[in-house]
Amino acid sequence: MRKHYLDNIRWLTVALVVMYHVIFIYNAVMPPYTRIGAFSETQVQDALLYILYPWFMILLFIVAGISSRCYLETHSIRDFVRTRTRKLLVPSTIGLLLFGWLQGLLNMSLAGGFDGIPDTMPRVAVFAIMFASGTGVLWFIQMLWLFSMLLALIRKFEKGGLYELCGKANVFVLLLLGIPLYFSGLILNTPVVTVYRFGIYAFAFFLGYFVFSHENLIDRLAKIDIALGIAALLSGALYLYLHFGDKYAVMPTVNSVSAVVYAWLASLALLALMKRRYDRESAFTRFMTKRSFGLYVFHYFPLTLTAWLLARYAKLSAVPAYAIAAFASFFGAFLLYEAVVRIPFVRWCLLGIKKRKYA
Repeated sequence: MRKHYLDNIRWLTVALVVMYHVIFIYNAVMPPYTRIGAFSETQVQDALLYILYPWFMILLFIVAGISSRCYLETHSIRDFVRTRTRKLLVPSTIGLLLFGWLQGLLNMSLAGGFDGIPDTMPRVAVFAIMFASGTGVLWFIQMLWLFSMLLALIRKFEKGGLYELCGKANVFVLLLLGIPLYFSGLILNTPVVTVYRFGIYAFAFFLGYFVFSHENLIDRLAKIDIALGIAALLSGALYLYLHFGDKYAVMPTVNSVSAVVYAWLASLALLALMKRRYDRESAFTRFMTKRSFGLYVFHYFPLTLTAWLLARYAKLSAVPAYAIAAFASFFGAFLLYEAVVRIPFVRWCLLGIKKRKYA
C-alpha cells in the first residue's frame, strides 16, 4: 500500500525548495550571482531562507531512506541498485552532459565566471568548468545514489537485527537522536561546495531506513503532532533571532546547536503532521507527486534564465520580480518535464525514465 503522506511530504518539500531558490537568487546574505544582486542591504523576505534551509534537505533524505526500505521489502538488492542507478546516477552524469552545461553556462555568466578565464585556455577545459558549474540542484541525487549504493552493501551483511532494535524506540529516544545528528554534521563536509554535507545527510538517510520506516514510530509521533509543531516553531524563532544576518549555509551557523535543534524538531513535526492529517491523495496531490522529481530537476534553469533576463532588460521592484521568477520556476519546470517525458532517449538521460507512464 502506497504511503500517501510520504508522497505529500516529498512534493511539498520540493515546492518549498523552489520557493527557497526564488528568494535565494535575490538574497542579501549569501549573494549567489554578482550580476543579479539583492534589492536592498537587509531584506525581511530573506528570513524564509533561514526558516527552510536547516531542515528541508534533511527531511528529504529521511523520506528517501524510508522509501528505500519500502522498495527493498518487495525487490531484490540487484533491482534496487539498477533502478537507483538509472533514476539517480544517469540524470546527474549523462543528463548533466546533455542539459546541465546550459545551466553551467548561465551560472558562470551570472557570476562573472568567464571574466577570469584566459583566452588561451582550451575549449575542453572551459566546457569542463561549465559542466561542473551546471551541477546545481543535482548534488542531492548524486549523494542519494551514493547513499543507496552504501545501503545495498550494508543490507548484504545486516540481517535485520539493527532494524528490529530501532523499531523499539520511543518518542524520547527519537528526540534524543538529534544529538548524534548534530555531531554527524561536524564531519565529512566538503570545504568549497558546502552543500555536500555527507555526514549529516547520510545519517538522516539511514535514520529513515532503520528508524522511521517503522510505521509504529511515525504513529507515536503523530499522537503529539501539535506539540511537536509548536516546539518546532519556537525553536525556529530562536534560531532566526540568534542568526538572522549570518551566513546560514556555512559553518559555524549551519551546524550550530540552535540550527540542528530546529532542523530536527521541524523534521519530526512534519513527519507527524503529514502522517496524521495528510495521509491521503487527491487529483492535485497525484499531479504533484508524479511531477515532483521533474520539478526538482528542472526548476532552476527557468528561474536563473528569468532572473538574468529581468536583471538585464527590466528594473523591477521586489514583489513583481519574485512573482515572475516564481511563476517561471514552476511553469518552466512543468513545461520542460512534459516535453522531456515525450522524448524516449532524452527522458532516460534527464529523468531516468525508460518508458513513459500514462497514469
